[in-house]
Amino acid sequence: MTDTPIRLLLADDHPVVRAGLRAVLETEEGITIAAESATAEEAVTRAAQGDIDVVLMDLQFGKGMNGAQATAAITARPQAPRVLIVTTYDTDADTLPAIEAGATGYLLKDAPPEELAAAVRTAAAGRTTLAATVADRLMNRLRTPGTALTRRETEVLALVADGLSNQAIGDRLHLTEGTVKSHLARIYAKLDVDSRTAAVATGTQLGLIRR
Repeated sequence: MTDTPIRLLLADDHPVVRAGLRAVLETEEGITIAAESATAEEAVTRAAQGDIDVVLMDLQFGKGMNGAQATAAITARPQAPRVLIVTTYDTDADTLPAIEAGATGYLLKDAPPEELAAAVRTAAAGRTTLAATVADRLMNRLRTPGTALTRRETEVLALVADGLSNQAIGDRLHLTEGTVKSHLARIYAKLDVDSRTAAVATGTQLGLIRR
């Protein structure tokens, strides 16, 4: 244990959640809550001030920038703080963008207090902590890469689940309708389904998308 405490930024749009995290972590030796942010944009600005070691980042902030985008913005800076995702979401549609954005760890909000404190210390040391369900899914992706959806395929499937047409999906993701159809064909093949409804049902069951 060093004499310098680990300085945290709590980034979550729910005051109750921030209060809960503060209550759990401020009693831990060697950890101090340096700041709080209610939006992802605020978190990016605050993290850039240079006095934060670890950002506890939610994924969903309502309107504006999301947690994965904020993570990318934070970690792109030199000497950036570590970002530990703390969220209720554990689907591929949530975890993959956050991890690709540079998150050091990914924890669920129902984690026990001692696990949360340990994850903060692990993140501060530059090591990775993953929730068990997230780690299991990533391992499965590595074991069976031929059946794992790419990030873009996951995005397409999530928009199919939202009821968007191929043209609307293309507009949203800046793709041609033909490209969207190609992604859907690969999704169908990987999930062994033959319809949009079946793809959404299977994707939800496998934890690839959130419903």
